[in-house]
Amino acid sequence: MSRFEDPVIITNSISGTVANRDQCPAIPYTPGEYAAEARRAVDEGASMIHIHARKPDGTPSYDVEDFAAITEAIRAELDDVIVNYSTGAIGVPIEKRIEYLRALRPDVAALNMGSMNYAKYSRRRGDFVFKAVFENSFDTISEFLTAMRELEIRPEHECFDSGHVANLDPLIDMGLLGEPLQISCVMGVTGGIRPTAKNLAHMSDQIPGGAEGPNNWGVIGISREQWMLVAAALTLGGNVRVGLEDNFYLPDGEMARSNGDLIAKARQMTEDVGRRPATVAEAREMLGVPRRDEPTRREVLTHPIEAAEAS
Repeated sequence: MSRFEDPVIITNSISGTVANRDQCPAIPYTPGEYAAEARRAVDEGASMIHIHARKPDGTPSYDVEDFAAITEAIRAELDDVIVNYSTGAIGVPIEKRIEYLRALRPDVAALNMGSMNYAKYSRRRGDFVFKAVFENSFDTISEFLTAMRELEIRPEHECFDSGHVANLDPLIDMGLLGEPLQISCVMGVTGGIRPTAKNLAHMSDQIPGGAEGPNNWGVIGISREQWMLVAAALTLGGNVRVGLEDNFYLPDGEMARSNGDLIAKARQMTEDVGRRPATVAEAREMLGVPRRDEPTRREVLTHPIEAAEAS
């Protein structure tokens, strides 16, 4: 397969909720800063932007107005990019997280695929930096999926262990999910699967239809192991995510000056293995995500007989 037949969806995790500018000065807080970072990322090869909202002072936010301000700023800056919202949180009601999906209808929304211990451990301190139980029961997953289907939002299934990949099986059988799926193997979180190339190969083999099947899969590598996992995913045929939510540092240990630095490195690695970054249009086609200015399936089926036959 030539590089022109094997595009890679490069996602930028533009800003998480835990880290702050004391740890990395490049983390965006204001909508304008998000837009500038999104521009740098897309210019370097990203086709999707994963968003955790913040207020302008950097405080994490789950409010519609903050997601709206950030999204509007990004869309004003860029002709097109796939917008992907986080829905993961600890202690934030499901209804509040669905509220911003319903109000703003992003192209994609992340969906965590299993409950787990979720922690960060410091060997230097000999203690946990933080630890919590991350609740993502089948009831919670199904509630999010029902809302996403209604809103025609493509779920991104974030799997922190191989058992989370297996959790897709009953949902497919129930008809709650249809191909193409988008599956992210999240590695490097204490409480989840260990971040090794062998474990990534194992997880990719568990993807419904297999790693070479019709569904899209990729890796989200957290912290120091990110670049090794990016290399493994690219070699195995997967997509990749990098950004200041997941890791601040380039492979040589230098702190990134922006998300653009991280995306540029991911693009270089993509090209080094004989592949290429997908354009936004290609990524939309791969994921089955139309542009928001294109008619959706529901809007096309306006004739009552057509709608009845399709239901």
